[in-house]
Amino acid sequence: MRRDYKIRGHTVGQFPNPPLWVALAAFLVALLTGDASTVNDVARAVAYVALAVWAYEEAANGVNRYRKTLGAAALVVIVVVVSRAVG
Repeated sequence: MRRDYKIRGHTVGQFPNPPLWVALAAFLVALLTGDASTVNDVARAVAYVALAVWAYEEAANGVNRYRKTLGAAALVVIVVVVSRAVG
């Protein structure tokens, strides 16, 4: 079910797609669990992967230049955050 909110023919809002829902749910699980738990680590990993999938889809298939730029910027942020966590 895709729901776009438009004003004068321009999309101003859009119902989140599945990878973004998965990322938000995983971040919520990570927030609710302890920092040293395995559940927290798995939830954070799932969140970053889902967010990367969402960002890639936006960068590659975004409906306009803003959405494509948003996806590309999110990919850069994800790479920086994950590289700092690993290194």
